Amino acid sequence: MRLLLIEDDDRVAGPLMEGLSRYGFTVEHARTGADGLAAAETAMVLLDLELPDMDGIDVCRTLRLRSQVPIIMISARNDEVDRVLGLELGADDYLSKPFGVRELVARIRAVFRRAGPAAAEPGPVVPATEGLRPDPVAHAQRIGPLTIDRRGRRVHLHRSSVALAPKEFDLLAYLADDPGAVRTRQQILDAVWEPHYFGPTKTLDVHVAALRRKLGDAAWIDNIRGVGFRLAPPADAAAAGQAEENVREGDR
Repeated sequence: MRLLLIEDDDRVAGPLMEGLSRYGFTVEHARTGADGLAAAETAMVLLDLELPDMDGIDVCRTLRLRSQVPIIMISARNDEVDRVLGLELGADDYLSKPFGVRELVARIRAVFRRAGPAAAEPGPVVPATEGLRPDPVAHAQRIGPLTIDRRGRRVHLHRSSVALAPKEFDLLAYLADDPGAVRTRQQILDAVWEPHYFGPTKTLDVHVAALRRKLGDAAWIDNIRGVGFRLAPPADAAAAGQAEENVREGDR
C-alpha cells in the first residue's frame, strides 16, 4: 500500500518512513505543500500542518476539493480549534506529535476499515453501453428520496448527486444502517471516528450541521436531546420518495 507523507522535517520523516516500511507500506515523501499537491495520488495522505510554504490546513482543503483520498493529519499543534477545523475540512483523523509508529499504523488501519473497500482499491471499470444511461443509484439503499451507495461511496437526493466529505458520508451511512433508530453520541463517535474516541465532541455537531445543510432539510437528522441522533426522512421527503419510486416502477 502506497502512502504519501507530506512532512518537511527529515528528522521526523526518515524514521517514520523506515518504521512504516517494516509494516509493509511504501511511503512517498513530499517536503512542501506544493510538492504534496503535485504528487501522484496514493492510498492515503499523512499530512503535517507545519509546512514551509503553506499551512497544512490549506493543503487538506485543496486535496479534499479534488479527491476523497483518506487524510490523517499529524502535527505538534494540539489545539482543539486545529483538530476541529481539520476534521471539518475532511480529514479522517488527527494525530498529535509525538506518537509511535504502532499507533500511527493502528490509525491507518482504522481509517481504512471505516472507509471500506472503495478506499483501498479502485472500483470496477464499467464499459459504456451505447444509447443506455445507467441508473446512478441502482443497487443502493433507499430512504425516501435519499439513496446511499456504500460500495461507491455516493449519495443521491431526488436522483441528484450530493457531494459529501468522507466523515460526512461515514456519519450518514452509520445512521442509515438502522433508519429511525436513535444512536447515542458516544456510539456515533466510536463507530465513525474511532473506538473510545476522546477528541472534541463538537466535531460531531459540526458534521451533523453540514449533513443537514447538504440534505436541504434539518429534519433529516433528528436531535434527541440528551441522547443522540437518528436519521429519518421528513414527511414531505418521504412522500416525494414514494412518488419517485412509483415513477421508476412505471418506467420498468
